Amino acid sequence: KLLGNTPASTEIKTEDFLQHDFGRLELTPLGLQPEIEKVIQQRLAEIKSCMNAKAWLSVIFLSGSTMEGLLLNAALKNPAKFNQAKSSPKDKEGKIRPFPDWALNELINVAHELGLIGLDVKKHGHALRDFRNYIHPYQQSSSGFYPDEYTGKIAWQVLQAVVAGLTEKR
Repeated sequence: KLLGNTPASTEIKTEDFLQHDFGRLELTPLGLQPEIEKVIQQRLAEIKSCMNAKAWLSVIFLSGSTMEGLLLNAALKNPAKFNQAKSSPKDKEGKIRPFPDWALNELINVAHELGLIGLDVKKHGHALRDFRNYIHPYQQSSSGFYPDEYTGKIAWQVLQAVVAGLTEKR
């Protein structure tokens, strides 16, 4: 700005994010264990059913939990990279916590640090994580949050973007 240049915008436009077509979701490159792949496939089909039924809260919950499972799978497949990341979570003694103890927040941050997901996916992923926390009725009631189609479609798009990032289809 001081040099008279207009800085590149770092703002992520939700409309642009929603317009991106990730094509068919291919899980094979993720190297999921067969039983986990079956669960993920079942969840993807259920998300689509929920979208058709306009069950937006269900879309958010399923998309968020599926995203967490896919990011955990990436960590389990690449333990050295995930454990060596600067943003990997540590316990009180400064040791890296075991993967089952990582929160979704930490999985998102490390996946971004490692270049598996872009900045837009990181930011929208954190938003999805926040919305997924409305699984607790009192939290949802106290905030007055009632998801609509737009929120549900963002959740679905974030999940697709995570799959694309993990399969290098960005």
